[in-house]
Amino acid sequence: MTAAGDPSPVAVGDAPRVETRVERKERTRRAILDAALDLSGETSLVGVSLRQVAKEVGIVPTGFYRHFDSIESLGLALVDESFASLRAMLRDVRQIDRQDPEKPFASIVDHSVRVLADHVERQHQHFLFIARERAAGPRAVREAIRHEIGLCERELAADLALLPGTTRWSSEDFRNISNLIVTSMVATAEALIAAGDDVEAREQICAAARTQLRMVIVGALHWRANV
Repeated sequence: MTAAGDPSPVAVGDAPRVETRVERKERTRRAILDAALDLSGETSLVGVSLRQVAKEVGIVPTGFYRHFDSIESLGLALVDESFASLRAMLRDVRQIDRQDPEKPFASIVDHSVRVLADHVERQHQHFLFIARERAAGPRAVREAIRHEIGLCERELAADLALLPGTTRWSSEDFRNISNLIVTSMVATAEALIAAGDDVEAREQICAAARTQLRMVIVGALHWRANV
């Protein structure tokens, strides 16, 4: 087997070519990220050592430092990557609002839960990483996750302001409702991850999520501050 840091042929038509230095570096970096995700799958990054990651990838420990300063900086890179998946999911959820602002809220909720379940299945490791590290990861990683979740909430609040029935809401109202929705979706993602391949359990989780989100939205639409 070719080590992650060694040159390897890359097929171009019928003739192989040797990877460039940049390509090798990117391939090794990708291997380090994947190894960290695998190794932290049963614990947390706090229980993963630099030497473990290097051994898994097939590089010497000093080779790790060509890509990351520490396990913590590796964790921050994984936060960025994982939230790219989460933001993609939220964009898909919000797209239906922009396309049809008059669509019933119940339909928006149903669509949102379907998109969530689909993304959790396709990006399982990233959602598992967020769920695990936001509670048990290194401090800098936990703070980065909280920051990213806050950004998601602010983006959602801006989109909610475009929906009918929200014109009387204050800025604080938008912050509160977006926090409730994002918190609910993160909790649902964590429950779906825990359910694994249990189809019946996943269906029950999605049904409960739809009910909870509908209750949140119905309550919000009837909310009047200082009442």
